[in-house]
Amino acid sequence: MLELAKFKAELAHFTGTEHYYFNPLYKQMRYTDGVRYLASTVGAYWLLDIIGTEFCPRQTSGEWDSFVAIKLTVAMQSMMISIQDGNHNEYLHKHISFTDFPEGEWSLWLVDGVLLLPSEY
Repeated sequence: MLELAKFKAELAHFTGTEHYYFNPLYKQMRYTDGVRYLASTVGAYWLLDIIGTEFCPRQTSGEWDSFVAIKLTVAMQSMMISIQDGNHNEYLHKHISFTDFPEGEWSLWLVDGVLLLPSEY
């Protein structure tokens, strides 16, 4: 079982990145070492699929700013994804009715098509 405090501490150690990764199905979005670690540790590549297919195209097309914050709120095995600009103005939100993603508040940033942890900025 995942120890949440330890996992959050491990994520905080990611600063910058050495490699960029992408899914060949949506090459316009790259992601960092920290995001890869997050997705592989909690089994959340499905979340990268949602971001890469639904959110990143809206940013790269110019519909959204070059910086968006992706706020994840997980409680009772469901998730609310909120997409915001840098001033907490919400572009949209999406509800995931079932997830095994760890409970709590999580944040990812999408900057010019690169998905990263806030500590990697």
